[in-house]
Amino acid sequence: MRKTKRMHSFAAAGIVVLCGMLGRTVYADEEPVVLRVCSWEEYIDLGEWDAEEAIELENGAVIFGEKPLYEDFEEWYKETYGREVRVEYSCFGTNEDLYNQLNMGDTYDLVCPSEYMIMKLIAEDRLVPYSDHFYDTQDVHNYYIRNVSPYIQKTLESNEIDGVYWSDYAAGYMWGVTGVLYNPALVTEEEAATWEIFGNPKFSRQITLKDNVRDSYFAALGILKADELTDEALRCSDTYHDQLADIMNDVRPETIDQAQELLNQLMDNVYSLETDSGKADMITGKIVANYQWSGDAVYAMDQADEDGFELRFAVPKESTNLWFDGWVMLKNGIRGDADKQHAAEAFVNYLSRTDSAVRNMYYIGYTSSIAGNAQDDTIYEYLKWCYGVDGEEEILEYPVGYFFSGDNSDAHYILQSTVSQMGRQLYSQYPPQDVIDRAAIMRYFDADANKAINQMWINVRCFDIDDIPMGVWMALLAALMFAISMGFRKSRRR
Repeated sequence: MRKTKRMHSFAAAGIVVLCGMLGRTVYADEEPVVLRVCSWEEYIDLGEWDAEEAIELENGAVIFGEKPLYEDFEEWYKETYGREVRVEYSCFGTNEDLYNQLNMGDTYDLVCPSEYMIMKLIAEDRLVPYSDHFYDTQDVHNYYIRNVSPYIQKTLESNEIDGVYWSDYAAGYMWGVTGVLYNPALVTEEEAATWEIFGNPKFSRQITLKDNVRDSYFAALGILKADELTDEALRCSDTYHDQLADIMNDVRPETIDQAQELLNQLMDNVYSLETDSGKADMITGKIVANYQWSGDAVYAMDQADEDGFELRFAVPKESTNLWFDGWVMLKNGIRGDADKQHAAEAFVNYLSRTDSAVRNMYYIGYTSSIAGNAQDDTIYEYLKWCYGVDGEEEILEYPVGYFFSGDNSDAHYILQSTVSQMGRQLYSQYPPQDVIDRAAIMRYFDADANKAINQMWINVRCFDIDDIPMGVWMALLAALMFAISMGFRKSRRR
């Protein structure tokens, strides 16, 4: 059974080192390029693998992490380009945290936000486009464009914001879908495979939602629009994917009001809102189901397997969110410095090497946007190493061609796995075509819609002032006036 590196080294010390601003030795005869990188916590391989953790693949590749990838990059850059680079690596917790850091004056050259935040930064003209050379497939060091999945690159090239294609400004890093992580001993697949589970009274106070407005709003829309989303006429429409995206990004005032009312009802049913604790709560049995990103679902399932029980992952029948995190360069960091931009693009390329991608997937459990190519099938071999046929279990033919070659009928990419992997790690990391078909991307909301939806979330998380009865306001006013009166009398006596 595959394991993520974090199961072997969950060390808090490693996280502290990762999230600090790290200095490097500077050669006396040159000034190093300083590259300031900011990404999610626990989102890059930190190395320190045990010798027995070395991964030996059928194509002869041996994957091993001795040092953090950003340190390996520094050495590679020096050897490849003859210039020293020093990486200052720091972390953020949420997209909104990163955005607030940028607005408060923190300066980075390269950051890794999610799709809707990338759209926001593009719309605000805060990003530097990748150079033409970055996309030159003839350069052997341009690992990204040579190795990126056709599916991911097509997604980046076919979506735009204000007439600008995402692929001009973003390089894919990790990707996945959202769904429901659940305990099959207490929740059936049918119960888990719908957004309506969050309002199911059977699981009152035993299920968690995400503590961010975008994910929870998406789930609310999945419930509100369930009949429309599952209508066969819509599913068979030539414009299904466009309509799906419109439905799952509906920010009309009446829809926001309906979502607020629904989320208030869900708050009475869920155990809590969470950002990262849901995995641990599932593993310890505190809850029976939770809204989860596919990568964290893989980690939780791995850990549960270690503890001797099973968790599973279901994708709601109504829809799912296709999310991705991507590397973007910031104007206020790069500032027209060609050396900085070269180092930033080289960093993305180094992380897009197939051996780097395997190291990262092994460490964090998420799925890389890197697929490899006809000359380098390391990623597919790693997939076989993780989920290929093992033992006497019933064999499952599992197509993943949509990701590796762009053709899901490609016989070369039909993985021989086991039936038991349906709804498990393989299903989560490389969802089947029917899941991909009902996936929608969260769009960037303009200023007015963003303000409205954020206010809606404040009302849900706290309370809606408009809902407070007039009698309560009158009582509070009377109490305030009484307190002022008593204070005035005491002051006069003194």
